[in-house]
Amino acid sequence: MSRRSKTIFLALCIIGSFFIYCVYYYSNMVKNAPFRYSDFEYISIQYGSRDSMLNSYNSATQDYQYLNRENEIVKKKLKLTSDDLLFLHRKAMEMGFWNVDNDMTTHRADSLEGRMVPRYILEYKYKEKGKTVTMDADYPGNQKMMDAAKTTIETVLERINIANAR
Repeated sequence: MSRRSKTIFLALCIIGSFFIYCVYYYSNMVKNAPFRYSDFEYISIQYGSRDSMLNSYNSATQDYQYLNRENEIVKKKLKLTSDDLLFLHRKAMEMGFWNVDNDMTTHRADSLEGRMVPRYILEYKYKEKGKTVTMDADYPGNQKMMDAAKTTIETVLERINIANAR
């Protein structure tokens, strides 16, 4: 074999091996992705003050409970459309919700003094996996994670309010 033939053979072996490895690795990643919309089951959110989470919604049971302006608890059935759920799933993916810490709460005693700081518990449930995030509005941690969780929660609440107005 000439030197040129050996170089071409070596290059093809290296590039071919790398290509086969990439196809194998990424096809398994895509196939085993834990948060696929086809596996989606429900979204659940609870929010309110730390000691009483009176506002809640669960898309599986369609139970919606909230505290109105007269401090009365209103319970009703509210259905999010499949387009709403798909939008919320994609928004969570876009914001990187899956990479957010599960516990974003403040445990300091001084944060509880006389202030009513809202707490949110947002859960995305899939067949094999799920993601539950508990977040306080005054969480002092990583700002990027806080923004991702806050934007996802705001989007969920916005879609619930739109569905409630229909």
